[in-house]
Amino acid sequence: MVSEPLETILASQRAAFGANPYPSATERRDNLKRLLTAVRAHQEDFVKAIDCDFGGRSRDEVLFSEVFLAANGIRHARSHVNGWMAARPRPVGWPLLPASAFVLPQPLGVVGMIAAWNYPVALSIVPLAGALAAGNRVMLKPSEYTPQTSNLLVRMIGEIFPQDLVAIVTGDAATGRAFSALPFDHLLFTGATSVGRDVMRAAAENLTPVTLELGGKSPVIIAPDAQIRRAAEDIVYGKFLNAGQTCIAPDHVLVPESKLRPFVDALRKAADRYYPDGRYTSIINERHYGRLKSYLDAACARGVEAIPLGRPAENTRQLPPTVLINPPEDLAVMREEIFGPILPLITYKGIDDAVAHINNGPRPLALYLFAQDRRTIDYVLTHTISGGVSVNDTLLHVAVEDLPFGGVGPSGMGHYHGREGFDTFSKLKPVFRRHGLGLGRMIRPPHSRLHEWMRRILIG
Repeated sequence: MVSEPLETILASQRAAFGANPYPSATERRDNLKRLLTAVRAHQEDFVKAIDCDFGGRSRDEVLFSEVFLAANGIRHARSHVNGWMAARPRPVGWPLLPASAFVLPQPLGVVGMIAAWNYPVALSIVPLAGALAAGNRVMLKPSEYTPQTSNLLVRMIGEIFPQDLVAIVTGDAATGRAFSALPFDHLLFTGATSVGRDVMRAAAENLTPVTLELGGKSPVIIAPDAQIRRAAEDIVYGKFLNAGQTCIAPDHVLVPESKLRPFVDALRKAADRYYPDGRYTSIINERHYGRLKSYLDAACARGVEAIPLGRPAENTRQLPPTVLINPPEDLAVMREEIFGPILPLITYKGIDDAVAHINNGPRPLALYLFAQDRRTIDYVLTHTISGGVSVNDTLLHVAVEDLPFGGVGPSGMGHYHGREGFDTFSKLKPVFRRHGLGLGRMIRPPHSRLHEWMRRILIG
C-alpha cells in the first residue's frame, strides 16, 4: 500500500517520465503483457475479494463482467499500440508545398485515475491499459467501498510495476479530494455525477483536462414491433447484472400501452430463468440499500403498482428485482439514477412520445432500443443524443473495444476504450515540415503587384 504523500509520488513519476518521455512500442507492449499476465493469474483472487466487498456476488458474473473486460481491453491495446503510435500523415494543400504534415501522438506525462466501486477491476484496469499504451505514468485511486479488491490491486500492481510507473493510492473520500486536486496531465474520474462536479472543480484549479465517466437514467424503448420475449430477456440481464449497480444499466423502460402486461409476464419468466434460486448480487452497503428501499417505500405510499420478479433472499442486502408500473415523475426513483434492481415501466402511445420523453430529460450515458423496422431504428438514433446505444440488446456496446465509451452532458465528457482511449491519454501533436523553398515566401513583404496576383489566386 502506498504510504508516501501524494505529492511525493507525483514528483517521482514526473521525474521518471522526464527521463523516458517517449517509451518505445516494445516497452509499452511489455508493460501491457505483464498487466495481462497478472490479471489472469489473480482472477480467482478477484472473485473472492469482490464477493467479500459486496457481501455476495456471483463468481461467473465477476469473471465475465470484470476479468474478461479487463483482459479484453489489455489485449486490444497491446495488439494495436504500434499502429496507434505511428505518425498520422495529413495533407498540407498546394499553397504550402513543398512540405509535409503529420500528427504525432505523444504521451501526456502523469495520468490520474479515480475508479468506481461497482466494477472495481474493470474500471481500474481498462483505462490503465489505455494510459500505459499511450506511454504514460499512472496514479490510480480505487474506491474505498471495495477495500479487499483495492488491497489486491495494490499487491498485484506492486508485483509487476515500479511505483514511478504505476502507483495505487488507497484512502477515503478525503484522500479522493486531495487526489483530484493534484496537477496531473490528465484526470479520469468514474463515478456519480454529483462527485464528478467536485472533481472537475478541483481539476480546474490546475487547468487539468478531465474525462468524466458518470451515469444517468439510461432509457429503453420497446418499439411496437419489438420481439417482446427476447427484449425482456435482454433487459432482465442488463438491468439485474450486478443487482443493477451498473452505470449503463437500463434505468427505465418505455413500452407501448398495448404491450405492457405481456411485457411484464415476459420479464417475470426471464427473471425466473436467470435467477431460479433467488440468489442476487448484494447491494454494496447499507446506505445504498436504504436508498433503494426508500424508493420502493415512496412508490408504494403513492399507490404505484410494484411487482416483484423474484423472492426476497435471506441476505439482508439482497433486493429481488422489482418492477414499478407508471410511477409519477416527481418520485425520487424517476428523478435520480436508480443504480439498483428496480425497473420502472412507463407506457407510451406513439414512438414520438417515447423520443420526446427521452429528450425532455438529461442526456443519458446509454440508450437501448428494441425494434425491427429500420426506419424506426434510424429515427430514434438521429432524434436522440446519448453516450452510446445498443439496438436489440443491452450493455454490449461497452464490450466492443473499437467503440469509444463515454457520456454526453450530465452523463460525462470525453472517451476511453480502444484508439479513442489512447488518444485521450495522448497529446496529438501537429507537425509541419518544410522541404526546400516554399510558395509561402512569395507572400512575404515588401508587397508588390505579384502579391496582389497571389492573393487573387489564393482567396479567389
